[in-house]
Amino acid sequence: MTHAPGHPQPLSLSATGPLAGDVTVPGDKSISHRSLMLGALAVGETRVSGLLEGEDVLATAAAMRAMGAQIMRRDTGEWRIHGVGVGGLLQPAGALDMGNSGTSTRLLMGLIASHPITATFVGDASLSGRPMGRVITPLGLMGASITATPGPGRQTLPLGIIGACPAIALTYTLPVASAQVKSAILLAGLNTPGETTVIEPIATRDHSERMLAGFGAKLTVTKSPQGRIITITGEAELKPQTIVVPGDPSSAAFPMVAALIVPGSDIIIRNVGINPTRAGLISVLQAMGGDIVLLNERVVGGEPVADLNVRHSTLTGIEVPPEGAPSMIDEYPILFVAAAFAQGRTICQGLEELRVKESDRINVMARGLSACGIACEELPDGLIVHGHGGDPVPGGATIAAQLDHRIAMSFAVLGLNAARPVTVDDARPIQTSFPGFVPMLEQLGATAAR
Repeated sequence: MTHAPGHPQPLSLSATGPLAGDVTVPGDKSISHRSLMLGALAVGETRVSGLLEGEDVLATAAAMRAMGAQIMRRDTGEWRIHGVGVGGLLQPAGALDMGNSGTSTRLLMGLIASHPITATFVGDASLSGRPMGRVITPLGLMGASITATPGPGRQTLPLGIIGACPAIALTYTLPVASAQVKSAILLAGLNTPGETTVIEPIATRDHSERMLAGFGAKLTVTKSPQGRIITITGEAELKPQTIVVPGDPSSAAFPMVAALIVPGSDIIIRNVGINPTRAGLISVLQAMGGDIVLLNERVVGGEPVADLNVRHSTLTGIEVPPEGAPSMIDEYPILFVAAAFAQGRTICQGLEELRVKESDRINVMARGLSACGIACEELPDGLIVHGHGGDPVPGGATIAAQLDHRIAMSFAVLGLNAARPVTVDDARPIQTSFPGFVPMLEQLGATAAR
């Protein structure tokens, strides 16, 4: 699942007029990963529509197939998963190639940790530089034996894991706000006798809790002075489900900001998940003056969903509350782009997590914005962006996106209202999460130069 070899594919977007139209975005990546994993552990056939068919999710599908699940895509676009049952995962014949997907890696480590399986995880250059220690520590406490590649201050891929069966139930307080660490522990707890508990002082996205309960796991969530306490009872029997995956709010962020910054724009983005643990960007952009209206709010498969009507707006810089970071951690790169078009300065802090994503997103965004003529100040845990007040930004730069899909898409959107073209050096990583990104913006009226 590593990016195809060959020449980089540069990308530059421009807009000669307003963006207009009615579009959808790919299925939610977090929910797509989890629907495949839990469907593979259920007994019977799970059906999933709206699955994100990007490289990251396909890496999860390939790994679950390698461990015994039957996963098929029908011509209608519906996916059907015949699971093996909790405890029924099989020994994979070869290494599990995670490509660029940190979510696949960390969650699957949790699944394997409580099964009698030995597995090796490999990935591309970007994934192989990202830290795994935060997951290794609690899974090790549950009895799994994990050997990682030592890196500068971190443990990385390639990584070998020997699951423990039976694993040891534990109570673990998250030292950092991470839905992936929480989910890995809960997934390990599925096949662990007794009760496994995760305490999160700062709430993170709750798709795992919602979906585990939906599949029939015995799971409780309570609030305490310590934070949210999530407890799962092991040796569960999961029941197959029919899942409709809502549009990914992290993907919707790109057309949303595009419409806000291109004069005269008026678009609708259909069927977007607005789970409160994920929808922080919407409220921040509204606080900056963004004209974003939620239409037809509803609940689909236990997840809140709405259509978003977004119009061009005069934005004002704000100080973004750091406590909201977990609800929009993946959206900060495109928020920095919105801030570049605001009046005054936008201050974002509490973002240490951005330094260990597909790239050091704080540093890469700071250098790219500066190259495009936008004043900014890099902080140890964030960024201050001095906006251009709605005028076109100077642009005229080629951005080294560091094989990071969100960096590539963010600077492509910036170029929609730039005096000179902004070129992303390689658009291929966009396939990991948003294969239809360029066609969607062309549908809205943008012009792409490849």
